Amino acid sequence: MFRRRKKLHPIRRLKEFLWPSRGWRRSTLYVAHRVGRLPGTPASIAAGFACGAAISFTPLLGFHFAGAALLAWLLRGNILASALGTVIGNPWTFPFIFLWIYHLGHWMMGTVWVSDLPDELTLTYVFDHPWRVLLPMMVGGVPTAVVVWFLTFWPVRAAVAAYQHARRSRRGSRQRPFRAQAASESASRAGAQAAGEINR
Repeated sequence: MFRRRKKLHPIRRLKEFLWPSRGWRRSTLYVAHRVGRLPGTPASIAAGFACGAAISFTPLLGFHFAGAALLAWLLRGNILASALGTVIGNPWTFPFIFLWIYHLGHWMMGTVWVSDLPDELTLTYVFDHPWRVLLPMMVGGVPTAVVVWFLTFWPVRAAVAAYQHARRSRRGSRQRPFRAQAASESASRAGAQAAGEINR
């Protein structure tokens, strides 16, 4: 459903992820149309999308898709929508997200954040000292994810409901002439049959 007809080269795919060639506005509209066209009720689609958005506010990089799908399954949300919801977390938003949850986590734990980190923060340091980086990020990420879930669910639910209603209306308007023609042909056939019986 979400695959391209022609596969992109890995480097091109990375470039598209960092900076879409179609532009951010068109890419956003594309995702919105994808969400609106998903099968399911507005509530289930919104719940799934909110799960993807919420899980993006955790430091579990590499597990966002799986975590969003699991959370959507537990909440009976749309799993495909949860995958789309993870677009909230991307290379442009992660620095702000991680900085926020790191500060919030230290504030909630009552610890000092500046003196704990070296001048150059590397992945090796993060994995060697998870309690100094990942622990405060998880502590700050969980309440943030809960807030993001609710802030995302309601507007997405309303938008999907409006999109589905408009789509049903367009379908109905297109099918109306065909229904009228079919009714007219049916009435003509019934009239012809009645006339034939009278003539007999």
